[in-house]
Amino acid sequence: MFGISPLGWLHTIGSLPAIPLAIYMFARHGRIAPRTPSGTAYFVSMLIGAVTVFLVAHQPVSYGIGVATILLLVAGYGVGHINSLGRKAIYIETICLSLTAFLLMVPTVSETLRRVPDGHPFVTDLKSPLLLGAQAALLVMLVIGLTAQIISLRRKGKSTAAQSRLLYPD
Repeated sequence: MFGISPLGWLHTIGSLPAIPLAIYMFARHGRIAPRTPSGTAYFVSMLIGAVTVFLVAHQPVSYGIGVATILLLVAGYGVGHINSLGRKAIYIETICLSLTAFLLMVPTVSETLRRVPDGHPFVTDLKSPLLLGAQAALLVMLVIGLTAQIISLRRKGKSTAAQSRLLYPD
């Protein structure tokens, strides 16, 4: 079905939960929240997808996406444990984890368009206007989403600082 091998199905089914989890966390928290149950499940699902891509990839770019995803995932989940970064850590965490969601969606959209409907896919050429348009839309969503996340984090940071000054005046 869809020309997917058993290892391909393991890769697909293993990484698939990351999509609704990311959507949920973006809607609920405005970002991927790593220290939540959803964040833990997202990490596991993304790690399964990123590691298994090396078993199923046919395009050299897939290996790069897999490596980048693993590095961003580890950085995003690890940066919160570096106390010396202070408030910068949440920005780095947010950017890294948003990039992992983007790196998940680019091949997901590409592979879906190249495989569905079974036998007569929407896209047969990597230079298809539909595929390029979908990838461009994902890039626009990434830029807008990251901008909104950073603005939101800055506002939260300023309101927290203002509240601290009211509670703990010099």
